[in-house]
Amino acid sequence: MAQKSSEQRQQHAALRASGLKLVKIWVPDVNRPGFAEECARQARLAAAADRMDSTLADELETALHDIEGWTA
Repeated sequence: MAQKSSEQRQQHAALRASGLKLVKIWVPDVNRPGFAEECARQARLAAAADRMDSTLADELETALHDIEGWTA
């Protein structure tokens, strides 16, 4: 494992002091063969499920009106 440089240690210390925590996670490899096809498959499934939900559009519209003031 590579050692951290002094600059990296200082950056990490500053981030920790500001209340942040370093988290490492595994994420899907977007360059993997079949990734785009799997995304498309899952999107089709989600879209089909959305079409089956007759109340979804109304719920989304209601939620849209509830977001006022969420951003600075």
